Amino acid sequence: MLKTLVGLSAVLPAVVASPYQHQKRADIDAFIEKENPIAREGILNNIGADGKLVPGAGPGIVVASPSEEYLYTWTRDAALTFLDLIHEFIDGDKELEPLIQQYITGQAQLQGVANPSGSLEDGAGLAEPKFNIDSTAFEGEWGRPQRDGPALRAQALIAYGNAILEDKKEKVVQNIWPLVANDLSYVGQYWNGVGFDLWEEVNATSVFTISVQHKALVEGAAFAKALGKECAGCAVAPQILCRLQEFWDGKQIISNQPSNGRGGLDLASILTSLNSFDSGAKSCDDETLQPCSARALANHKAVVDSFRETYGINGDRKAGQAAAVGRYKEDTYQGGNPWYLGTTAAAELLYDALYQWDKQGTLEITDVSLGFFKDVSADAAAGKFEKGSPEYKTITEAIKAYADGFIAVVQEYTPENGGLNEQYGRDDGKPTSVENLTWSFAAFRSAVARRAGKVPPAWGSGSSASVPSECSPDTVPGEYAQPKPGDW
Repeated sequence: MLKTLVGLSAVLPAVVASPYQHQKRADIDAFIEKENPIAREGILNNIGADGKLVPGAGPGIVVASPSEEYLYTWTRDAALTFLDLIHEFIDGDKELEPLIQQYITGQAQLQGVANPSGSLEDGAGLAEPKFNIDSTAFEGEWGRPQRDGPALRAQALIAYGNAILEDKKEKVVQNIWPLVANDLSYVGQYWNGVGFDLWEEVNATSVFTISVQHKALVEGAAFAKALGKECAGCAVAPQILCRLQEFWDGKQIISNQPSNGRGGLDLASILTSLNSFDSGAKSCDDETLQPCSARALANHKAVVDSFRETYGINGDRKAGQAAAVGRYKEDTYQGGNPWYLGTTAAAELLYDALYQWDKQGTLEITDVSLGFFKDVSADAAAGKFEKGSPEYKTITEAIKAYADGFIAVVQEYTPENGGLNEQYGRDDGKPTSVENLTWSFAAFRSAVARRAGKVPPAWGSGSSASVPSECSPDTVPGEYAQPKPGDW
């Protein structure tokens, strides 16, 4: 189970629990306008040192939730949260920059903390999943290692580094590159090892982990080149991409190998496409599971459909209608309920796909994706449809409405105060599990940003989408050193 992901904070009250009120509010735009600043505040309240709900957290340390059992910082959650905040910084929210810099300094310290996974000496400690909020090691039993953390952190740091590179190259080399170099070395050396998935339950090879590792190395190679640095481990990116193809079974993505006795359909596969989303993609590549690809859309249908009969609140939500989405249908944690971040993820993938079709100027329906399209537009048929054609207009309008439907599901089960728990009840829709989950807030903001056409920078997925004819488990021994960021 994933124990999970400034001025405004002074104006808005802290998000706290309140009695659940079941309401249906039809105006999605009005809901987003109300909820978005609450979600921003919810994120900032959970980040040290000034977060209102997490006293004791160090500067830039992301706390999963103020609830006691989640009062830790996860490398994965922190990176995903700051990826979103960095994208907002790139879009113009300059108030976030000091917090981003605190995150970088805090991660430099954490990279050097010896822990049960290992130490920085051989890089093994970089895959430690979580730490105490004072940046000391968590010594208890846990599902470790978790190999997605270093890759996601590298992505976040590269995103910020690229954003300031033109004006502050010296600072990027001094303060960012040493951390990125460690994380890229880790991926190049350890990518082929098994580890726990992002839900911290299955010790296997995970589609999410493999995909985020591939993207990190592709971005890392370009980043290193821009800085005049070397990334030896980045050379194995094609082999990781080759491994990624093995999760597709011809109809859907099997998220873990082995699947630990489950059917294999998992929210992790949708989250994979969200991370892989390339705003500059020239085609809808199946190889990198781009959101507009046939594989991603067929898998979206399979995953969402798997919950239609699982949750009582989905009783009237038939195929082609938005539904509550959880992690996987066999889930039992805290009752095995829908997750807010799962439902927003289902929307976000569709917003991403709409953006890509619009940019590419064409939409293709294949035999693989036809079932998805027929659910949302009964007359859909295989073929290519140019932007501006009647078919393109009909299909994309239907998908936009479908995506908005997932936001409406979140709206229906969000309490009046806008607080987002981890889950909401499978039969009654009441918010449950831990309160004020950072990742829930970040996932909401990411989805509605894509709805508004705000997207992250391109990452070069097309240039990396050539799959080797034979897969190889090649790895590259890494080099590691304690980062020492200076001033900014």
